[in-house]
Amino acid sequence: MRVLVVEDEEQLADALARGMRLHALAVDVAYDGQEALELAAYVDYDVVVLDRDLPEVHGDDVCRALTAASPASRVLMLTAAGRLRDRVDGLSLGADDYLVKPFAFAELVARVRTLGRRSSRAAPPVLERAGVRLDPARRTVTRDGRPIALNRKEFDVLLELLRAEGDLVSSAELRRAVWDEYADTGTGVLRVTLTSLRRKLGEPRLIENVPGRGYRF
Repeated sequence: MRVLVVEDEEQLADALARGMRLHALAVDVAYDGQEALELAAYVDYDVVVLDRDLPEVHGDDVCRALTAASPASRVLMLTAAGRLRDRVDGLSLGADDYLVKPFAFAELVARVRTLGRRSSRAAPPVLERAGVRLDPARRTVTRDGRPIALNRKEFDVLLELLRAEGDLVSSAELRRAVWDEYADTGTGVLRVTLTSLRRKLGEPRLIENVPGRGYRF
């Protein structure tokens, strides 16, 4: 799941991002409204955790822009104002949920996951191709009935390739779907992950590399 945290208190924003990454979420951070809009124009986020009182572009305007441009993205609005009128105003702007500061981190993660499930595109409960069976809900993989143990990134890469149903998936698309902007993907992390994934899947090879274009299952 790809998450954007928009919060002008940098220490809080960084702490939220670090915590959510420990919960297997890919998280980018913006410290003002303008930066948030620039990132959202480039990445399709599943969930945007949005502080309402932002510099550069106010959180209300960011919310309006996000919901108009990316209706599939879900917005969780954060604010220090907890009055009923404030909550109603925030939801009327297009936010999907509202959390008042201070909040419990566990509750934030739970709400983000709930919103993420709503934003995810429909996918079969189980994906099957060429003898490989991937269950997204249970996060299990088998090949010809043989269980295959994958780490989190290997699983997510395989999921994206299977979802493409034989179409090419570019390296950039895989990086955007599986890693956040702080991951060191420029040094061959994707290539190493794919090499390990191929080895675990076994022979004959199922993942094709099309030089200069991407990968295909």
